[in-house]
Amino acid sequence: MSLPSILVTGGAQRIGAAISRRFGAAGWHVVIHCNRSISAAEALAAELPSAEVVRCDLADDAAAVSMIEELAERLRDWRALINSASVFRPDAAHTLDIGIGWEAMQVNANTPTLMAQTYLQKARSTAGRRVIQVTDQKTANPNPDFFSYTMSKHALAATVPMLAMAAESGDRIYALAPGAILASHDQAEDEADVSHRLNLLKRRTSPSEVAEAAWFLANGTLESGQTLFVDSGQHLLAQLRDVIYLAREGELAS
Repeated sequence: MSLPSILVTGGAQRIGAAISRRFGAAGWHVVIHCNRSISAAEALAAELPSAEVVRCDLADDAAAVSMIEELAERLRDWRALINSASVFRPDAAHTLDIGIGWEAMQVNANTPTLMAQTYLQKARSTAGRRVIQVTDQKTANPNPDFFSYTMSKHALAATVPMLAMAAESGDRIYALAPGAILASHDQAEDEADVSHRLNLLKRRTSPSEVAEAAWFLANGTLESGQTLFVDSGQHLLAQLRDVIYLAREGELAS
């Protein structure tokens, strides 16, 4: 495979699918990772000029590392790894659920870090390598809701400057931090339309904006180790609860 290549974890749905489409439209070979969303992944791959599907449960870190090693053997110009997949399950600061906590840390932090390290050790590229860890605006604007998820995203974000310091010349590691983009957890679409405007610009940020930011990070010259927020200013607020609950409680951004 001689085209510039990218692996997008969770690349079949939601923000991951928008990223896959953006790079596919630009002529890259897109490796779409999925776990349970195999039908969606195969349908998306069929839409793109050059794409394939790989399947792996990211709770199994050994399997994820093997997936990276196998791709590194055959992709001749693997320019970017975007870790977009995550789990988002409810728990609270006063009642940590050990099972939810383990899954969140494994899927959202431990495995993406191991994948990034393996990619940087083994992948080949003619134009430098890029790791983009998709975090969350909650890393700058935390609240007690979705405690394990938020903890895991803080852990992932902490790896970015450290990996950047240790990276070879020409490699860059970034965090991409979206705000509230798509309906999540148990939200109805009308609730999402309210909650996703609880930001400084009082507008909904679209998945395509996150995809454009990913494209910029994969091709631009931003200094390694940085975080790019795509959230219409949400991370600059102090929100005491997740916007799902703020919307239900009738709160307004201030």
